[in-house]
Amino acid sequence: MIEPSPVVETRRLALRAPRPQDVSRLASLANDPDIARMTLRMPHPYSIDDAETFVLGVAGQDPARAATFLIEHEDHGPVGVIGLFEDSDPAPEVGYWIGRPFWGRGYATEALQGSLVWAAKRWKRRALVAGHFTDNPASGRVLEKAGFLYTGEVRRGFSKARSDEAQTRRMVWLA
Repeated sequence: MIEPSPVVETRRLALRAPRPQDVSRLASLANDPDIARMTLRMPHPYSIDDAETFVLGVAGQDPARAATFLIEHEDHGPVGVIGLFEDSDPAPEVGYWIGRPFWGRGYATEALQGSLVWAAKRWKRRALVAGHFTDNPASGRVLEKAGFLYTGEVRRGFSKARSDEAQTRRMVWLA
């Protein structure tokens, strides 16, 4: 049985479903061109309407095919988002972002490690894929710390915020 709204706890973080009261914080953190340009799907500027659409979309996800978590720090509140979803790849993909004030504190790595444990134990996934833009080596380091390995594949994908294609280095994690 898959939980419709799981909560994953790590040392400093709680990964939980985003709620309507998170909309303004999400919009504030996500409305940063340096965050949006490192994602495929996030627009820039990122408005309250975008955050509302995001929260509603997460509420409507099929929990057997996707799990999206707000990353909440015990002292700072929401600091980012991490999601796992089935796409065209044979294994589900993971993606994440952290708000600029919280970069360099290990929150992305901690959230990713927590979500991988959840994916293996509760979601019964034995492999996940991820990617990072070639001009975002920091994201590659986060993925490596969590046990992802480079596949050697580089894909081109359209980034909404860049209004252009970006090269993505593909990685895989095996439970």
